Amino acid sequence: MNKIKTTIVLLLVTFIFTSAARADEGMWIPMLIGKNYDQMKKQGFKLTAEDLYSINKASLKDAIVSLGGGFCTGEVVSNHGLIFTNHHCGYESISANSTLQNDILDSGFYAKNYGEEKAIPGLFVQFLIRIEDVTPQVTDVLKDATDADRGKKLQNISNAIVANATKGTGYDGAVSVFFGGNQYFLYIYQKYTDIRLVGAPPQSIGKFGGETDNWEWPRHTGDFSIFRIYVGKDGLPADYSQNNVPYTPKKFLSISLKGVKNGDFAMIYGYPGRTDRFLTSNGVKLATDETNPVIVKLRDIRLKAWKEEMAKSADTRLKLSSKYAEIANYWKYFIGQTEQLKRLDIYSQKKQEEDDFTKWAADKPAYANLMKDYLQLYSDYEPYAIHRTYINEGLLAPGFVINTLNTYYGLRALDAQKNNADAVADITKQLKKINEEYVKTYNETADKKIFAQIMATYYADIPKDQHPEFIETIVNKYSPGNAPEAFKQFADYLWANSNLIAPEKLTAFMQNPSLDALNRDPAVAYSVNVNPRIYTKNVFGTKISDFETQKANLDRLYERALLEKNQDKLMYPDANSTMRISYGNVQDYTSKDNVHYPIQTNLDGVMAKYKPGDSEFDLPPSLINAYKHKHFGQYGENGTVPVDFITNDDITGGNSGSPVINGDGELIGLAFDGNWDAMCGDIAFDKKYKRTICVDIRYVLWCIDVLGHANNLISELDLHKN
Repeated sequence: MNKIKTTIVLLLVTFIFTSAARADEGMWIPMLIGKNYDQMKKQGFKLTAEDLYSINKASLKDAIVSLGGGFCTGEVVSNHGLIFTNHHCGYESISANSTLQNDILDSGFYAKNYGEEKAIPGLFVQFLIRIEDVTPQVTDVLKDATDADRGKKLQNISNAIVANATKGTGYDGAVSVFFGGNQYFLYIYQKYTDIRLVGAPPQSIGKFGGETDNWEWPRHTGDFSIFRIYVGKDGLPADYSQNNVPYTPKKFLSISLKGVKNGDFAMIYGYPGRTDRFLTSNGVKLATDETNPVIVKLRDIRLKAWKEEMAKSADTRLKLSSKYAEIANYWKYFIGQTEQLKRLDIYSQKKQEEDDFTKWAADKPAYANLMKDYLQLYSDYEPYAIHRTYINEGLLAPGFVINTLNTYYGLRALDAQKNNADAVADITKQLKKINEEYVKTYNETADKKIFAQIMATYYADIPKDQHPEFIETIVNKYSPGNAPEAFKQFADYLWANSNLIAPEKLTAFMQNPSLDALNRDPAVAYSVNVNPRIYTKNVFGTKISDFETQKANLDRLYERALLEKNQDKLMYPDANSTMRISYGNVQDYTSKDNVHYPIQTNLDGVMAKYKPGDSEFDLPPSLINAYKHKHFGQYGENGTVPVDFITNDDITGGNSGSPVINGDGELIGLAFDGNWDAMCGDIAFDKKYKRTICVDIRYVLWCIDVLGHANNLISELDLHKN
């Protein structure tokens, strides 16, 4: 290792491990959590650092799973592989198993034996086996890399490291990037693919409050669902088989029925998705003024079209509910993020930090002009930022576009591999799955309306000198001077003449596909034009790729500089879908409107919000009856049942379903949301207002036991009453 590399690594170690920080902020790497241990003990943690993360014995990390590749987190709660996670994490699996005859989405579902548990094709979980610092190996390869070959070199060395570490083990691996490319960790995982749905409350409990209460506190949502891991009879991961058996874990979480009080230690262990807390003021301004409002506008078009159709029939509601919930969640998120970034004036805070940085860097040539370089970079990029947002949130939003692209490239690959039987079988299987998923949520009325409205909005919002030729051709051909009408007529033309949009035509075409017919299909012609790789190159040239390359270089330099500037501080890297620990306390707060909010809600509050027949605030008769007769079992407290509580832990998307763990290492709840007063958390953590909303484990168990009569599930759990 040369002197420069040694200095960087030592700075990283110092940056992560020294001093003390507010424990409510930070998503900490489990392998390194021992350096936080003294602070955790002061706040109430009673176990050892090795109880949190160990590769030599079972530890809490071995009870935590990444669900479906990182979209949510789950925790093992029994010696038979039972997993708790959020209802919204299981929503797609629940709705996919709902029919008009057996609508488990509305009525709820608890398997009374293994035979009733429902296989979920495609769902998998991963356990973390170990983490290893591979910074020296990676940086040695990248030391002389140019911008053009850096990505390829990183991929090659990462693949080599993973291959060497997993050879002969059956494990998966990934090299993850930290601090903008100044540090690299190898993560080794074991993957399990036979996952079955075990239980879920009625969505009137699991989604109680709907969009009205989403991201709000006080909250009264029973946001949980239950799955189980199955393995082969040899105890090893295996694809679904009726002969598979429940998984016996290395570790599972015991459950506390003691409840919570203000100030109690609370730790969240999971897989936070992405944060961007090193984003400069330029990026904050671009998000609040330009890109976030466009995302909200485009998602609003989709949501309104789907909602109109969902109101027409129960069958349509079941088909579209999962997609609707997914889009609606982050539609509201971007509204809240923009509002809170402005209210808390994060732009000015960032500017002040950058001014301080520039003063510090004045005598350091490598860093002195960083902020000027950022300003110039964003100034050059800003005219294209809205257009770029339209690619993913607009041009690719109509359901047929992605499916058409997948079908087009899949059939071409199938033809190229026609002499390779294994490849043909694999591609055919993938295409079948892709098409089936598309058909599940197809709705012609909504899909055509969404397509025409998004394209008309695009035409109005994007400067005409940025319009590609094929867009102008559509308008001029169908209704010159009237873009909304032109795109309506073009939609009619596509639906009438394509073999790849309407399900019945798609099914017929895929039974005997023809490459000639595929190449002539108007949906292919359109979709290939909006394929981001083709569209970006034809419309922007290298402007977007140049921006990304230059920003990555500046980010890497900036975060390296921060390692030097703050080498006496304990800090953490941005979340990147790897396992993290957040720790803090159960804590009340006073809102920006000077309203004091307690730590807990209860069943009395649920009943106070109850609106019979309302889509968001209705309740199942079983809950109303149990409340009326005070059937609270062992889960009651002060004449009611606790429902949700709040902590000051630091989480983001991907943490949904994460266990909330007390100082004794026991499960006390499931994290499921943030609060409206601090929606800027992915960019800037607000110490005063930020809270994590958690469903109380006692409410989860009450729903399973008293309402669901699933004593078989309760008997699996290790319940601690004292």
